[in-house]
Amino acid sequence: MEILFEDEYLIVCIKPVGILSQKDASGSKNMVDELNLYLHDKNEAGNVYVVHRLDKNVSGVMVFAKSSKVAAELSKIIGENKFNKEYMAVIKGTPNDKEGVLEDLLFKDSSKNKTYVVKRERKGVKKASLEYKVVDTMNVECDIISKVWIKLHTGRSHQIRVQFASRKMPLLGDGKYGSRENKCDVALWSYRISFIHPVTREKVDCYKNPPDKYPWW
Repeated sequence: MEILFEDEYLIVCIKPVGILSQKDASGSKNMVDELNLYLHDKNEAGNVYVVHRLDKNVSGVMVFAKSSKVAAELSKIIGENKFNKEYMAVIKGTPNDKEGVLEDLLFKDSSKNKTYVVKRERKGVKKASLEYKVVDTMNVECDIISKVWIKLHTGRSHQIRVQFASRKMPLLGDGKYGSRENKCDVALWSYRISFIHPVTREKVDCYKNPPDKYPWW
């Protein structure tokens, strides 16, 4: 377990790929159980609480609360858009503009666990916005791929994945949204989170670069 920050109120750590953010009916390995075991091993009472999520096949920086009260405060911060989330992704192709803002209307089909870009607002449709900047591009097997920095303005399900895929730039390894690259997991990394600590009122700013291997080159 790689811990980036910890005090008596919360833990910021790296979620590995292939592990759920929280428990579900499948009984699969999940971060809540792993962190509770971590606390138990160091004789610390209590349990952790989820305040935001990463998809199972996505990894990177996450924060967990050590009490329901702190979890509620962090959720409030997130709801007020005072919780900064930055990501790194590797996409097929490259945007026409090297930096910009993507805005869409998204609808999640829960039965398929898949999100779609739609043209009109209706029940279940939510606005989604993110800003991006191309960090680097390279040629791989006659294809151009781009490493992109992303900052979320909204936190919709599969938002980054579907917003780029809808523009014919799917994330590498993301077969669910059209990628034909199957040599890697979904090329999305939670790079940085920052927020004002709900108890100490000090700024918490934690970041971690993606691993130095394909597809991050």
